[in-house]
Amino acid sequence: MTADTPTGFRWEMTDPGAPLVRTEFDLPTPEPGQALVRVAGCGVCHTDLGFLFDGVRPRHPLPLALGHEVAGVVEAAGDGSPVAAGQAVIVPAVTPCGECPECSAGQGPICAAQVMPGNDVPGGFASHLLVPSRGLCPVPGEGAAEGAVLGRSDCTLAELSVIADAVTTPYQAVKRSELGENHLAIVIGLGGVGGYCAQIAHAEGAVVVGIEPDAARREGLAEHGLDLGLDPAADDARSLRKRVRAFAAERGLSPNGWRIFECSGHPSGQQTAWNLLGPGAHLSVIGFTRDAIDLRLANLMAFDAAARGNWGCLPELYPPALELVLEGRVAVAPFVETFPLDDVQRVLEGVREHQITSRPVLIP
Repeated sequence: MTADTPTGFRWEMTDPGAPLVRTEFDLPTPEPGQALVRVAGCGVCHTDLGFLFDGVRPRHPLPLALGHEVAGVVEAAGDGSPVAAGQAVIVPAVTPCGECPECSAGQGPICAAQVMPGNDVPGGFASHLLVPSRGLCPVPGEGAAEGAVLGRSDCTLAELSVIADAVTTPYQAVKRSELGENHLAIVIGLGGVGGYCAQIAHAEGAVVVGIEPDAARREGLAEHGLDLGLDPAADDARSLRKRVRAFAAERGLSPNGWRIFECSGHPSGQQTAWNLLGPGAHLSVIGFTRDAIDLRLANLMAFDAAARGNWGCLPELYPPALELVLEGRVAVAPFVETFPLDDVQRVLEGVREHQITSRPVLIP
């Protein structure tokens, strides 16, 4: 650092399990295709816990600032950038390069040159971060950069940071499933990602069943689009399937073609999702776990069903996902809680120990 160079700070992971360390750094000058973003807020995701506590290895060598749910304000942009200084933006959790054969074929999620903050480059547990400028999602609204409440969201720019993963990831999964009016959507796990998945499915016109052991989560979503909440501990696999089929019949819905979204990231949730497969079903795997489950793969053949993973969300889908929130059709404000960034270690441990059940947003 030099006396004349503006500086920022970040909380870095130095070793798995070790407390994060606050460090200062010189703010870089963006090169062509890059943007320097001043962080307004950064959400905490279970992926961050996986890196810090569970032995998942980030691609960038340590030390590394974690955090990939970022909203902020462009402070500087390199030549050729589609955004200018002063623009409020949401930073995609994953930005494909846009130029490789995979990207040209619409397969951006498997782009080998993709950039994920907090994994490939220093992330959002920081005052600033340097990211690709392509794909940055402009946030409209007077006063967005100054912390105004935006649209009908009841959220500031900082709180909208969770759109970068918790909202957009299930949004892409729902769009890929071709879910629409009078379809039955079944969401397993109604935590951060699953709760938004249920809301998005409702916004798309589906009837939504949520399977979640936490009664508070089921009740909290009852006024946000959840038509039926079920406790998986109350029934065995066969009884649970019968209850869903009976509910579908009551609502005049087809017993076939269910859209199933596994958001729990837990082996029992994944087993539940697999057990619900039926004729023409579409299973989307959104939650992550390192644990394995036993399954009969031939079910896909027997039911002419489909199963697909979902990694992140393509940047081009961010604007319509953001619009759902700004229009008030997907509620974010009731499900987030803000904390000072300097409390990051306490917050991460609180989420790990289930003492914090909302989606935390860290504010520098």
